[in-house]
Amino acid sequence: MDRLPLRCLAEGAGTFVLVFFGTGAIVVDDVTGGRVTPLGVALAFGLTVALVIVWLGGVSGAHINPAVSLGMALQRRLARRDLLPYVAAQLAGAGLASWALRALAPQHGTLGRTEPSAGVGSTFGLELAMTALLMAVILEVSSRRRWPRWAVALAVGATVSVEAFFGGPSTGASMNPARSFGPALVSGELGFLWIYFTAPLLGALGVSLAWRSRP
Repeated sequence: MDRLPLRCLAEGAGTFVLVFFGTGAIVVDDVTGGRVTPLGVALAFGLTVALVIVWLGGVSGAHINPAVSLGMALQRRLARRDLLPYVAAQLAGAGLASWALRALAPQHGTLGRTEPSAGVGSTFGLELAMTALLMAVILEVSSRRRWPRWAVALAVGATVSVEAFFGGPSTGASMNPARSFGPALVSGELGFLWIYFTAPLLGALGVSLAWRSRP
């Protein structure tokens, strides 16, 4: 029996949770005058990723990121025919999460939108590099079959938190086209979205191709 609909539902739900709580932390930080803090925002993203992996990793793999799904498809850990349904579910979940945040905070302007504060070139390079590191960690820990899921979740979540804390002020630290898609779509500011699609996808692509060629 093909479980693709269930797996896509899991990807959509997981991405919804990531965008809702991750960008929601940014919204709350803005509304409360900085009480969440940049560290708190970084932890919100990382811990949410870890929780989703523990919750849904056994159903869909908990990619919750089109770049990760692309990398997994290149590694043949995801059927090529399932890549587009996964990505569609992730983008839909992200969009719904941002619409939910818009309903809760109708006066907020950006909804946690990612923008290139460091300049277009620097943002592109940083997003590519951070996604490459994230993809490398995911491939390494997911290839170790003896690791319990909570350990995989901790490793991936910690990577997301460190990168979010490091890159948040300059690029928004997306590393995930879906995470950037939801707030950009709902806020109506799509001008820089190409960076947050292209750079993460190229970063994941490069690492996955290099991983396949390892001795």
